[in-house]
Amino acid sequence: MEKKIKILLAEDDKNLGNILKNYLEAKGYPTVLSEDGKIALENFKRENFDFCVLDIMMPVMDGFTLATKIRKLDQEIPILFLSAKAMQEDKLHGFEVGADDYLTKPFSMEELLVRIKAILRRSNTPGSSDVSLFKFGNFSFDYNRQLLSSGGEPQKLTSKEAELLKLLCENMNNVLDRTIALNKIWFDDSYFNARSMDVYITKLRKYLKDDPKVELINVHGVGFKLVVD
Repeated sequence: MEKKIKILLAEDDKNLGNILKNYLEAKGYPTVLSEDGKIALENFKRENFDFCVLDIMMPVMDGFTLATKIRKLDQEIPILFLSAKAMQEDKLHGFEVGADDYLTKPFSMEELLVRIKAILRRSNTPGSSDVSLFKFGNFSFDYNRQLLSSGGEPQKLTSKEAELLKLLCENMNNVLDRTIALNKIWFDDSYFNARSMDVYITKLRKYLKDDPKVELINVHGVGFKLVVD
């Protein structure tokens, strides 16, 4: 029997929160509604969840702070932000604190469901490639487990970091076209998604910086290249 995906929903608008909870449960996703970030964090510590849907503007503890605290407890669980704000800076900050996606209000229930399913596909597709173990320089990368190792403590990657590194490894020493990466991982090559991908490239570059034989470079106007000596 397939395991049901249990969702932590943090939304301070009671009316919207109940509508979302009822919709998600009708679609087969058991959902726990929390009315502020502090309650959501307590619920997260008390119960086992598979997915987080977090409003950003909440009393007591905002969504960014909540996501940061959740990421310290679990680096793998998918996080989708909900926000009435469409500012680029807010969206980029959301990805920086560990979000997998960002949905601006107002949105349709159908779009929310599609986004959740897309994130789950990215997070739970261990058999999606013939090759899941990569070795380059001093690094070994286990795509299925989302682990990047280099002798010391393994670095746990988020689902998008793992997807992006996998594409780079598959194109090692060749250019990974920016548009191809955006469409494969974000399903859209918009300017905003391109900016968010740059955030993830910066994170990967930081993880790889200790090995001088490995370099992640920008190819201006085209994409990125994982160069391994």
